[in-house]
Amino acid sequence: MSAEEKPCIALIAHDQKKAEMAEFAKRHEVALSRFRIVATGTTGGRVLEASPGLDVTRLKSGPLGGDQQIGAMIATGEVSMLIFFTDPLTPLPHDVDVKALTRLATVYDIPMALNRATAEKLIDFQ
Repeated sequence: MSAEEKPCIALIAHDQKKAEMAEFAKRHEVALSRFRIVATGTTGGRVLEASPGLDVTRLKSGPLGGDQQIGAMIATGEVSMLIFFTDPLTPLPHDVDVKALTRLATVYDIPMALNRATAEKLIDFQ
């Protein structure tokens, strides 16, 4: 299957969840290899460090527009699943971007995991 034929999944993690996302990617490397992956800047870097064989395109950092880039990709049908490890205990200056992103995933009815437990279930079904 060529890279263009693979479905696209978006990976995002807040600062306190980036190590958890990297570990998740390493643990599920085989399942994730069936996807083209787009990720916000630092999250994508951490995922690539943990699993260099994955097809990861790094976008801008979330607060610098990466969340909005992924939102646009959801709206155009390019992203078919969102895994976003959120940190509900840390105040976020770009909270409006996070809300817009999750709203778009809901509007366009794509599978969305906001924590590891849900992400584990979604990846198991792919």
